[in-house]
Amino acid sequence: MLDFNQFFQACSGFWQIERTYHDLVAGEIDRSHTEYRVNSLTVSEKQALLSLSPLGTLVDELKNYFPEQSLDTHLDGAAGTIHQLGCPGFGISFDTISEKGEQVSMHLKALFIPYQFVKNYEVFMPSENFPIAAELPKTEEAIQGFYLRDEGYSESGLIQSSFTYLPSRQTLEMTTFYRRSIAVDQMRFVAPGLRLRTIITYEKPPAGEVPEVITLVGFGVEKRQPA
Repeated sequence: MLDFNQFFQACSGFWQIERTYHDLVAGEIDRSHTEYRVNSLTVSEKQALLSLSPLGTLVDELKNYFPEQSLDTHLDGAAGTIHQLGCPGFGISFDTISEKGEQVSMHLKALFIPYQFVKNYEVFMPSENFPIAAELPKTEEAIQGFYLRDEGYSESGLIQSSFTYLPSRQTLEMTTFYRRSIAVDQMRFVAPGLRLRTIITYEKPPAGEVPEVITLVGFGVEKRQPA
């Protein structure tokens, strides 16, 4: 069983991914091949990404990384650094080609911040209702938090999402509220170097309603390649 930090350590490296997407609106099926590279972020890269978010109030007290410094912001703890707090971050680059010949390349940075490190984290939570697909069991082992990216997959610009990690299932689930849609992305290690991926995209409903209309479903097999 991979604990929280072990899971993210296992995500580093070079991956080859085969996915199948079911477009439920157009009634089409598309397949794609992706080459996916992941490397850990440095402390300064994590700090730069965090400073772009409303959660960036954390940075004011962490900028000099004095372990003895008392933190008087949203950080829930007496002292520490982003690394010491166990906030994993990645630089991600990938190249995808579909069976139709469409190509997409992207580079982004991502940072995961457990709620336990953020005082009054509810203030930063999305106001929208979560879809049924994002309702994982809230057991004592579940680790939840914020997932920051400097670029979104379907919309550009900074994206702040929510995540849940279940160690017993070695499963990470990320829920993103875009302007026009809601994406639930689940990643599960089933063996060393082998992940299963599911992606469910919902049409964003009117304010106050629960998302129900699914527009896209994706399935993937992801294999880490030798260094």
